[in-house]
Amino acid sequence: MNNPTLAFDDAGLNKTSIEDVPLNRFHQLMTIRAGGGWILDGYILSIIGVAIVQFSDVLKLNSFWQGMVAASAMLGTFCSGFLGGWLTDKLGRRRLFFVGPILFIAGSLGTYWVESGTALLILRFLVGVGVGLEYPVAGSLLTEFLPQKHRGPRLAGLTIMWFIGAALSYMVGNAILAQGGDDAWRTVLASSAVLGVLLFLVRLGTPESPRWLISKGRFDEADRVIKQVYGPAFSLANMPRQECERKIGLGDLLHSGYGKRMLFVIVFWTAAVVPMFAVYSFAPVVLDALKLKGDWAAYGSVMITLLFVVGCVVATRLIDSMGRRPLVIHSFLWSSLALLGLGLFSSGSELPVLLMFGAYALFIGGAQVLELVYPNELFPTEVRAFAVGIGSSMTRVGSAAGTWLVPISLHNYGIGTTMYAAAAVSAIGLLASVLLAPETRGMSLEQAASLKR
Repeated sequence: MNNPTLAFDDAGLNKTSIEDVPLNRFHQLMTIRAGGGWILDGYILSIIGVAIVQFSDVLKLNSFWQGMVAASAMLGTFCSGFLGGWLTDKLGRRRLFFVGPILFIAGSLGTYWVESGTALLILRFLVGVGVGLEYPVAGSLLTEFLPQKHRGPRLAGLTIMWFIGAALSYMVGNAILAQGGDDAWRTVLASSAVLGVLLFLVRLGTPESPRWLISKGRFDEADRVIKQVYGPAFSLANMPRQECERKIGLGDLLHSGYGKRMLFVIVFWTAAVVPMFAVYSFAPVVLDALKLKGDWAAYGSVMITLLFVVGCVVATRLIDSMGRRPLVIHSFLWSSLALLGLGLFSSGSELPVLLMFGAYALFIGGAQVLELVYPNELFPTEVRAFAVGIGSSMTRVGSAAGTWLVPISLHNYGIGTTMYAAAAVSAIGLLASVLLAPETRGMSLEQAASLKR
């Protein structure tokens, strides 16, 4: 493990804060361990769109049941976010770090043998529970190990991994469908179990967060982890000043200064994910409704997926230079206009539709990457996972509703009205960002989470 450049005082004591150390091999491995969860999340939540036409025919699902099956994973994340965040703060980050992969494996394998829409809904709900755990567990664990200079870009980079997983699901899923028969959709849905096994294995050996250990008064254990991660020259003395566990519960998040932050996190996060999840879950259906068929649909799917990734990469590079607040405001402004354009050009030729769709995919990147940055920076260690869990859970209510309503809206009201509704949701995110978005650029976790700043 590479030791960071150390600074010593006249007494020979190391005075380098862990907030200021350069990245070492442990940080790189920790990014992979946490980021693998986002790759799998993107894969699992997007793979449903690849197989939905096939399993809907076999299982004889109408538009209502298509929406229910697609939304069931979102409902699973809603349930697990609350409980998972609370358990993560109570029991520790490391203990729950392996629960998600286990649920991914079990739920994915089970889909291979389903014979009804109800069974598929239950199994998709199960993998959604695993997805919901990743946000408070993996996000908090990575946040509490990363130094301040690299925290924003690294957390933002997790969103890129989500889109990599989503793109991988389309490539793998379509390849399986091309080679398989009528039941190939079963292999498509079960394929995420392979990634679940890999994720479980790579997470073996992960230590507990020293910040969480300190918040519980477990100083000797925290000191051992610090020396393991940063080297023998480091100790508790190199940790930023942190209080032991304070009793901050749901009431504090809603009624103290954290209530305003919680409101912002819920509204902006929901407004960012509702249109995106709806589009990704029903990408083939949406593109067909926009009259993109044949090569236009094939190339359009690839282009839009790539632009989602490009938008997140660009936003990740801007997160520190531009700042969190300007980035989220501009992201919602231009993506709202792009969705509005999709509604206006929904009956037009293929090129304007692709341009508007591509613009949305590119500009929403700013809000997408901040979904993991803001919640983890705005709350103290003792309630960080709880707050992130609440935020992720509440966003999934809107995501599940939006995903469920997409096929119904397309069938009853058409693609134009559906895109106008998506634009309205994005505009709500813009308003919330203008009124409530704080700036946390250049701050330590303690400074960013402080109510006194």
